[in-house]
Amino acid sequence: MAQAKTLTETELRRVLDYVSTRKHAVRNRALVLVTHLAGMRVGEIAALDLGDVLGPDGDIRAEIQLAAEQTKGDQSRTVLVNNQLKNELDLYINALGRPIDAKRPLFSTKTGKRFSAN
Repeated sequence: MAQAKTLTETELRRVLDYVSTRKHAVRNRALVLVTHLAGMRVGEIAALDLGDVLGPDGDIRAEIQLAAEQTKGDQSRTVLVNNQLKNELDLYINALGRPIDAKRPLFSTKTGKRFSAN
């Protein structure tokens, strides 16, 4: 199977510019950047809870620990979170408001349901 194409910086900028004009722009920008900057698959992102990304102090973790049931191939893995992604996730989570429930899906539909990986 061939490797999936990654976006160039110009293509990424174009996608982010488009996303910024749409409804739920902060959420969708964070979604795009999690795939691009962290290399996470859609199924992995859909499986994330806020507690996977936030530490006990409420700050964004430097690493996201994915359990085997959250990944393709049923093997746990660690995802590094760089400063740019930390900032984007912080903006998004702050937009969700407080209090934060650690069991809540990180990304949800407008009705509050977990996104499907499909």
